[in-house]
Amino acid sequence: MYKTQISNHSYCFESLRDLLAKASPLRSGDVLAGVCASSYEERIAAQLALSNVPLKNFLNEVVIDYDKDDITRLIIDTHDKEAFATISHLTVGGFRDWLLSTEVTNEIILQTNKGITPEMAAAVSKIMSLQDLILVAQKIEVVSKFRTTVGLKGRFSTRLQPNHPNDDNKGIMASILDGLLYGCGDAVIGINPVSDSEEIAISILSMLEELRLKFEIPMQSCVLSHYSLTKSIANRAPVDLLFQSIAGTQKANESFGVYLNDLAEAQEAILALKRNPNSNQVFYFETGQGTALSANAHAMIDQQTCEARAYAVARKFNPFLVNSVVGFIGPEYLFNGKQIIRAGLEDHFCGKLLGLPMGVDVCYTNHADCDQDDMDNLSTLLAAANCNFMMAVPGSDDIMLQYQSTSYNDAAYLRKVFNKKVAPEFERWLEKMGIQNKNGELAFANEEIKKLLNHLS
Repeated sequence: MYKTQISNHSYCFESLRDLLAKASPLRSGDVLAGVCASSYEERIAAQLALSNVPLKNFLNEVVIDYDKDDITRLIIDTHDKEAFATISHLTVGGFRDWLLSTEVTNEIILQTNKGITPEMAAAVSKIMSLQDLILVAQKIEVVSKFRTTVGLKGRFSTRLQPNHPNDDNKGIMASILDGLLYGCGDAVIGINPVSDSEEIAISILSMLEELRLKFEIPMQSCVLSHYSLTKSIANRAPVDLLFQSIAGTQKANESFGVYLNDLAEAQEAILALKRNPNSNQVFYFETGQGTALSANAHAMIDQQTCEARAYAVARKFNPFLVNSVVGFIGPEYLFNGKQIIRAGLEDHFCGKLLGLPMGVDVCYTNHADCDQDDMDNLSTLLAAANCNFMMAVPGSDDIMLQYQSTSYNDAAYLRKVFNKKVAPEFERWLEKMGIQNKNGELAFANEEIKKLLNHLS
């Protein structure tokens, strides 16, 4: 039982799970789930009570029973007590102060992160302002490596997302070439296929491999099919990255056909291909607040804490990229621009705090109370927070998934405003191709570009 008092009114919270839910900033998914605070005053009371909870409590009181959930077992069994020793004396409020202090550097946080559980990360984020979330995240540098190096300070990468409603290779290639001319695609060129056909996945991957080899592009590709399909074609296609959407409860993952042991086997299959020349990072994970609730598998946990628990799954497999598709599920979970902006900054903060190479798909569905101004705000705030990567979608409108994201031009804007560059390997290729000059400005003046454009035909 957790208690606090405001204006001579006592508030009681029956469990840590209840306290985390009541302390979470308002969002429609928690209202739908019936776990949110009944008033703003109760929310503040919960945040005050949460700030006084010792971090050690999170190791003794779990939000889902250890025997009933494999993610809970993963969190507890892999907890690093030595890394935790640095912060073990702190409360949630003290943890916030510690993270914000100038003495706590990127190196210290990275040395400590394996002692931080997802619930600790979620808890501290709930008592932080947007400024706090940005200030801490911007000093954390989580670097991942494939053919490009993503996450370095002063760099900003993109996933080039050339989806096509008919999985038409020529249409996909047209969008890719357009994106490359804007300097996009240094994190990954990733396609969401309409079909779950093995033949289509092989065809798309083969086309991307031909492009990579012909123009010696330092890039990695991914077809965002279920991991079981990708594993099944591993010996018949040039598979770089293994994709999977993941959630924060065992029941939610099982509803997607996701099992931790199977993920490990798929990882081994892709590692055996030895296509990553610089590390053993072969996973691309996507997450999103509301995922577990949409599967009716949230176990009465608030959606932001569920989201943080998904990062425990990601952390186990040392991914190359993790992407919170923050507004994709719809207004039932994040109702408007205000909620999406807060959620995006929370997800990025929690992921980075737990040691993950975080990106965010700054996005919304067409029936949400949101518009492109909200997305401009969130993308700018995330760039200030040193987000590793964002999406680059033709015209910001994904015509296959039918939602709004960020465009090629948005990426160029963010690099210009924040004086950021693309990944170093990709930067050298862009300069060689004449796509950008030595100052990082788009140039479009080279015979090599004509060859690139002619490749479409």
